Amino acid sequence: MHPAARTRTTFRTGPTPVPQPRSRRIRSLIDADALRVLHRAARVLLDDLPDLTDRLLAVLREQEPAYRTALENDHAATWQEVHRSLRHSVTSLLDPRGTREAAHRCTWRIGATRAEQGLPLDALLHAFRLGGSLVWQRLVEETTRSEPEDIRLLVHVATDVWNFVDEHCTLVADAYRQAERQLAWRRENRVRLLAAALLDGTSRIADLPETAERLGLPEHGRYVVVAIAGGPPHDLETGGSAYLHSGVDVDHGIVLVADEGDREPDRDPLAALDLTADAPTGRRIGVGSAVTGLAAVGDARRLADLALSICPPEGGTVRLTEHLPEALVVSCPELGATLTERVLGPLLRLEPADRDVLLDTLVAWFACEGSAQRAGERLYCHRNTVLNRLRRCEQLIGRSLARPHDVVEISLALTARRLPRG
Repeated sequence: MHPAARTRTTFRTGPTPVPQPRSRRIRSLIDADALRVLHRAARVLLDDLPDLTDRLLAVLREQEPAYRTALENDHAATWQEVHRSLRHSVTSLLDPRGTREAAHRCTWRIGATRAEQGLPLDALLHAFRLGGSLVWQRLVEETTRSEPEDIRLLVHVATDVWNFVDEHCTLVADAYRQAERQLAWRRENRVRLLAAALLDGTSRIADLPETAERLGLPEHGRYVVVAIAGGPPHDLETGGSAYLHSGVDVDHGIVLVADEGDREPDRDPLAALDLTADAPTGRRIGVGSAVTGLAAVGDARRLADLALSICPPEGGTVRLTEHLPEALVVSCPELGATLTERVLGPLLRLEPADRDVLLDTLVAWFACEGSAQRAGERLYCHRNTVLNRLRRCEQLIGRSLARPHDVVEISLALTARRLPRG
């Protein structure tokens, strides 16, 4: 057969499927009827909103002491708040999408405002649930009155109504907690600012009553400031007899050691700050001397910083009242350097090995209260060796360890050389 005459193979297929239009999702008749019943009752509630507000306030007055106080303090503002919230609740039943944002803003404002006013969150949530319950009750009452046969249809929208109530309870709680956190931050920041001004000596007299209240300390009394540096952070809650102000490099504890008119000995400030136990390695503590009144805390802080500057680098505690000569020297580094050069200059210019032996002997002799015997035991040498070294020191510096005036100068010069400068 000629190729042109061949019949083409045909493939039979089944019937071509005809695309079927998708069925549109529409509310069932019963849902449409339920919405009609809901909207009819909600419109009546809108007209009756003042009475609904009065009813809710009456329930709140009876069941919530916090709202009872709010109504006594500012009845008009509380009434307006409840009326506004109920209006948004009812209009949301008629137009959920169109009124959603406004309803959310209203609820958020209520939560934030009530947090600032200190109304308990439990009372606020209870008020919102009571409001939702009252709206539902009035919807049922109105439907029963006008169309009793339609009451069964309300069941189909009950979930939507209570979902709205739950949504706004969550929203008002979120607003309340956020406002509460902001308030707490502002309070803490205010306390820090007041304490910083107190320690800097820049606090205004007019701010002292507020400072005393916020720090939990009396305005009058005897105070000691403790400066703490190095080691792990130290925590102390505000209140009682002490307040700890955390700094970048140094923390300062403001400690009440005696109440106004107290004739008892001052309390130990380290005990109030829980610093009496063994300090961590590297922690340095400076304890200033006592001052009278919160207004003088700036002076007390400077004394504490002075005591801290005397602390050895490896750590320890220095009470200023026990180290007054050192404090005098370190409080004026320029004079300390001048004294060191004037008294110890010839000795300091010796060869390092010779210089260090003589300086160590002087330091040991002062530490042992002028006993050559004990100084020798500390230095592992004979007492005569100590005496010979001391005589050489006297010859070099032109001073005598037998003259009280010279002893004071040498002691202060040794202290100034040991302490940090600047």
